[in-house]
Amino acid sequence: MRQIEVSGEPLESGHVVIARAAGVVRLPARFLLVLAANPCPCGRYGSPGGMCDCTPSMIRRYQGRLSGPLLDRVDLRVDVEAVARSELIGGAGSAETTAVVAARVREARERAAARYGDTPWRLNSQVPGHELRTRWAVAPGALRSAERDMERGLLTARGLDRVLRVAWTVADLAGRDRPAGVDMERALELRTGVRRGMAAAVTGDKR
Repeated sequence: MRQIEVSGEPLESGHVVIARAAGVVRLPARFLLVLAANPCPCGRYGSPGGMCDCTPSMIRRYQGRLSGPLLDRVDLRVDVEAVARSELIGGAGSAETTAVVAARVREARERAAARYGDTPWRLNSQVPGHELRTRWAVAPGALRSAERDMERGLLTARGLDRVLRVAWTVADLAGRDRPAGVDMERALELRTGVRRGMAAAVTGDKR
């Protein structure tokens, strides 16, 4: 568990520092961290008809194994439900193809690269929080929900920067020139895992 916890600083700075008696070495360490966990020890908490066997204290203890500072650096939190038998048998159905999704991602990256053309950055994830907040404005009123979350102690300053990066990515995927309220709501939803009652389709209305 400690090996995971020490990844917090490299996630923030993009480098790792190794200090020894002979000197200090600074190495690049940009990486994508993907975490996966069951909701409880038995894995059935919250699932329809799951018959979870865990007590509330067991669930709290299990979910508390990852620290708050590390989770504060996780941008996207997605609950993955069990695959139904009909989905396993029915195949892909109406799901988008990899080619369609790849094309949309490529267009979004091109939009970001054009926006940051005169800067050292090319991706939303590379832009420091201060720069993102001061140089590229979101739509008027788009930060309202995030500001409320900060007032309630549900969102930290670091969390706001990460929500902004995700919101810019959502806007790029939708073809918008800057994040609107719906993009910020979607970014907050992805960060907390709690639905906000305001859906943001990445391929929908581009106003």
